[in-house]
Amino acid sequence: MKWIENINWEQILLNIGITLIQLIVTIIAFLIIRSIGKKVIRSSFLKVQNKRKMSVARTKTLQALAISVFSYVLFFITLVIILGIFDFDATGLIAGAGVVGLAIGFGAQGFVSDIVTGFFILLEKQIDVGDYVTTAGYEGIVEEVGLRTTQIRSFDGTLQYIPNREIGSLSNHSRGSMQALVDIGIPYEDNIDQAITVLQDVCDKVKQENDKILEGPDVLGVQMIGQADITLRIIAKTENMEQWGVERQLRKAIKEAFDKNKMNSDQVYFEKDPNEG
Repeated sequence: MKWIENINWEQILLNIGITLIQLIVTIIAFLIIRSIGKKVIRSSFLKVQNKRKMSVARTKTLQALAISVFSYVLFFITLVIILGIFDFDATGLIAGAGVVGLAIGFGAQGFVSDIVTGFFILLEKQIDVGDYVTTAGYEGIVEEVGLRTTQIRSFDGTLQYIPNREIGSLSNHSRGSMQALVDIGIPYEDNIDQAITVLQDVCDKVKQENDKILEGPDVLGVQMIGQADITLRIIAKTENMEQWGVERQLRKAIKEAFDKNKMNSDQVYFEKDPNEG
């Protein structure tokens, strides 16, 4: 056991202490630089937004992407430094295998696909933060478009992380005006002309009260004749994401108007649009 006695424990402990200090300093530096970098990026995009009058949604989208790219680059640099602390020749590994070979070696084909797809999504301005979209089997509001994933908040509050490569087809419901649609079923005993007159009066009143309505609301007339009722349809064009609020306002006002005019409001029903959130 003489070899144990010959070990310079002081030097070993000193080396371990130095390594731990270097590791701690590197991690602290990583956290500080990341925090400062995010603040600088946010401040820079705010200045660009004010200077070039860029939309808030577009600014948030590009800002999130810039932060994502910065975080990945900083993480990679920190990883190389940490490997260097442990005397691992990361530079030689990268130089010998090549960046592409290294990526494939780590099974990062999907990662590359995510980046390429995300790049084209941003280049073609398919979505921005705050847009209401349907894609990859999910529906909700875009919260972030990142380097690798897109985050969509469903209407029940669930946050979906969707790899960019899975966004094969996309429906953006936030481009242009939206349509508010309300179907009202009335019994055969009610006078259709009277019902249409009452409904149009309600529509005109709601139009004056709600500045989110761009066109209408208008009563189109009889939409469908059922076995026990007749369905009348009302449509209106609204500002984006305001269609559901307008529909709720219309339903409430219609019920009150039918009660006031002593129509068979207890038999009146409102058909829910399947696209309503």
